[in-house]
Amino acid sequence: MEKRKTISTTTQTRNITDLSSKTNNIYETVMIITKRANQIAAEQKQELSRKLEEFISLGDVIEEIFENHEQIEISKYYEKLPKPTLMAIEEFLTDRIYYRHVEKKEKDNKDTENTKTS
Repeated sequence: MEKRKTISTTTQTRNITDLSSKTNNIYETVMIITKRANQIAAEQKQELSRKLEEFISLGDVIEEIFENHEQIEISKYYEKLPKPTLMAIEEFLTDRIYYRHVEKKEKDNKDTENTKTS
């Protein structure tokens, strides 16, 4: 959780050459960041759901539903976290995302199969 607080929550202008310098292709970079942002969003959603499940009870009175301050504080905490996209960009820029080229790997496998059969 502490790692999330160090990332800026405001939008920043980014230099495209800085982002695409690792892949040499801005579209590939955007896809990598997008996939990671989706993973982060799913993790956050599961984490929030698990924490809010503790407050679910079937026989609640309406006053109890509106006055559950702990549940409100948990929700506010998650609202203040940086957006998953910003977290994914930060991870990409600091080399904390592992990605691989599936197409290149498949091509390499086909090349090695062709040389074995020749």
